[in-house]
Amino acid sequence: MHVRQPVVAGHFYPASPGECRAELDQCLDRARQRAASADAPRLSPVGGIVPHAGWVCSGAVAAGVIAALADRPGLQTVVIFGAVHRHGTAAACVFARGVWRTPLGDVPVDEPLAAEALAAGKTLVEDPGAHQAEHSIEVQLPFIQVLAPQARLLPVMVRPTDQACQAGRAVAAAAARLGRAAVYLGSTDLTHYGPRYAFTPRGTGPDALAWARDVNDRRLIDLILSLQAERIVEETRTHQNACGGGAAAAAVAASVAAGAVTAVLLCHTTSREVLGERFGPMSDAVGYAGIVLGRPEEGSAPS
Repeated sequence: MHVRQPVVAGHFYPASPGECRAELDQCLDRARQRAASADAPRLSPVGGIVPHAGWVCSGAVAAGVIAALADRPGLQTVVIFGAVHRHGTAAACVFARGVWRTPLGDVPVDEPLAAEALAAGKTLVEDPGAHQAEHSIEVQLPFIQVLAPQARLLPVMVRPTDQACQAGRAVAAAAARLGRAAVYLGSTDLTHYGPRYAFTPRGTGPDALAWARDVNDRRLIDLILSLQAERIVEETRTHQNACGGGAAAAAVAASVAAGAVTAVLLCHTTSREVLGERFGPMSDAVGYAGIVLGRPEEGSAPS
């Protein structure tokens, strides 16, 4: 059996089960507090966009989205499209067999869904090696283990290519053929701005960081909120406002194919905002957005 071992436990999130659960609970508490004070329309969830930084930075943002998706009645499978931070094939890479291990235990792969998706065409290939050193899927799993312990996993690494949307739709079609109650999660951070990331088109300082958040991040967020999956990859290539443009495009395309007609922004923040009080002024920042895609619940107006 293939066992994908954790590679960022003890770095992006705690490695011990007790500490992992304690920090996870803190992230969920912050997400629930934010949700309680918000006035966003409720959706019947189909998919979402989450960040994948260390939990101290973005865990509460991701927790809010995954908590919403876990409310889907009869949820069987969580498909996670991961950002590719290293070189790989143009095709989307599926981890098709075995389990993913975290400090909280093992998450089984939905092997029948993987096989059905792989049989559908050349946009998806089986390549567990593409997942071994990547963190964008791994950091989401403990939240799924706690919030949707019955769910299986389909991990798919998606590079920002023109095939990303096709890969997302292929997975959604496979899930429909099997009658899976699935949700589709795209894992991406937003603009990486500042000298540390060699991206300073507006210079440095507070005004430049505000531009990264309020203008550059927002360009991509607005495309996702309007479900324009086909424009996402080119947007991220042109404006460098996501590390996971392929993952986001695949998740939006899959969600639309599965019936999503609207989206809600739950949270948009940056590492500078989250960490500023602890570490003081910062010259760099990474953006994080939590977005849920779905259908409006009865009596709730679409966004």
